[in-house]
Amino acid sequence: MNAVSIVIGSICLLIIAYRLYGTFMAAKVLKLDDSKPTPAHELNDGKDYVPTNKWVTFGHHFAAIAAAGPLVGPILAAQFGYLPGLLWLLIGAVIGGAVHDAVVLFASMRKKGKSLSEVAKEELGPVAGFCTGLAMLFIITITMAGLSMVVLHALEHNPWGTFSVGITIPIAMFVGMTYKKTGNLKLTSTIGFILVMVGVFVGPSIQGTVLGDWLTLDAKTLALILPIYAFFAAALPVWLLLAPRDYLSSFMKIGVFIALIVGVFIINPTIQMPAFTKFTSGGGPVLAGPVWPFISITIACGAISGFHAFVGSGTTPKMLDRWSDIKVVGFGAMLVECVVGIMALVAATALQPADYFAINSTPEVFKTLGMQVDQLPKLAEEIGINLEGRTGGAVTLAVGMTYIFTSIPWFAKLSSYFFQFVIMFEAVFILTAIDSGTRVARYLIQDFFGEFYKPLKRTDWLPGSIIASAAACFMWGYLLYSGDIGSVWALFGVSNQLMASIGLIIGATVILKIADKRRYILTCLVPLLYLFVTVNYAGYWMVTNVYLNPAAAGYSVLNGVLSIIMLILGVVILVSAIKKWMEIWNSPRTQLETHVA
Repeated sequence: MNAVSIVIGSICLLIIAYRLYGTFMAAKVLKLDDSKPTPAHELNDGKDYVPTNKWVTFGHHFAAIAAAGPLVGPILAAQFGYLPGLLWLLIGAVIGGAVHDAVVLFASMRKKGKSLSEVAKEELGPVAGFCTGLAMLFIITITMAGLSMVVLHALEHNPWGTFSVGITIPIAMFVGMTYKKTGNLKLTSTIGFILVMVGVFVGPSIQGTVLGDWLTLDAKTLALILPIYAFFAAALPVWLLLAPRDYLSSFMKIGVFIALIVGVFIINPTIQMPAFTKFTSGGGPVLAGPVWPFISITIACGAISGFHAFVGSGTTPKMLDRWSDIKVVGFGAMLVECVVGIMALVAATALQPADYFAINSTPEVFKTLGMQVDQLPKLAEEIGINLEGRTGGAVTLAVGMTYIFTSIPWFAKLSSYFFQFVIMFEAVFILTAIDSGTRVARYLIQDFFGEFYKPLKRTDWLPGSIIASAAACFMWGYLLYSGDIGSVWALFGVSNQLMASIGLIIGATVILKIADKRRYILTCLVPLLYLFVTVNYAGYWMVTNVYLNPAAAGYSVLNGVLSIIMLILGVVILVSAIKKWMEIWNSPRTQLETHVA
């Protein structure tokens, strides 16, 4: 199997899905109507609710949802072979992820841009609303801390990366102010993009200078700086920092992967990993569990991810200019993210299997596999660092992309440069999800605790915004600084997909209420059935085989208890939803609408 065949076939399939299924969802299922004002117009406050050009919103939304998941997940799942990951990315994105993102965005906009917990309360009742809010607070805190750790380790003692990432902040503020004053998107986009590229390419020259020494930061210092930045991204008006920074970052994200696609077409590398490996039944050095359910837990973003529900019911519904923009921003951005996941999978599987496992396994574990590395020593020498035992997926992506880029004769001597650039690119990729996620956490805190103190619910109340932003940053910042997040990071895979199940449950409820034909609820029920069964089995497997198994390396009673609590919350929400579905199904209004249709 060669890489070009996979890339061409995947992109063609996704374009057809967008044109046909995306249009069906927009026109028939959700019945998007541009004659009605969106929440951004109805509640325009110049801060959170701001009507925004759909391509700027697309850039923000894509930058926010496309974090570590589509980069790292497919790489880790490559231990099962290239085919399971490829199938899940394509099927999961079209049938599950794109539908999930579109219906969550629509459901939030119907409720004036409220968070998913508030939507759940109004659609399913107070019990489901409380359980959804609790689950969302838990998941977003873990997510922000975990993503921040990836950025922290990418920028630790890395002045080039710190400068290139940090310079995007003042550039974004300049672009935000210029666009607001002039309204000229093309001019401000061009200037911003040029400045970002200058920042990227100037980065290497600061190493060894006074500025470079000042930006050579340790992990503890970065662990303080990241939450402080996130506080301002969450508290400042969305047009000033968050939206323009995410918009500009999306140029880099999409640009790098377009370059990777071009590189794949030029080199057409052979996929070295077999379609299936011997680890599909479990016992792999990267992931201990079997291919099902762990393929769908490991690859979240890129196929379907609950984290998208935070953005789709957080910042984005407050920015859409027209209802029809849901197709581009919700459905379309998910499919573009799927392409990112596929390219990450190609970069990983283009490596020799022994090289892949040497990077993603500890040296002790790799010795037990009986494999001999192939190109890894040469790559390590060219890049200038030891690559073995660098688990987690980020280094594998950097090595895979470097391998492809430097196979082009013009770039043959630039291995070190490309490797560092991709590491920096990954940091920028993930940081955009951190600032958006923190702002979403702020909304969640205001909604959740606003039940006890009503003024806190008002997004335009400045003290409430500041308090909620500070609380959100403190919660995940504490976990980041203390490092305790490492003990519960394994929970993220299950809890994230549980969140996606909750999003589909709420989407199914809304569709049953508004759709002309009842059978349209199947657009949500089909992926929900698969995902809910998968999540619960994966949770059960982890609890019995790892968390509550004293002989397992990941033994943790706390993780086991937290997993059980999360799964119970999911069951409570589903039971509440089924009761509501039966009530709607039997209502005379629904029967009349169905009869007329």
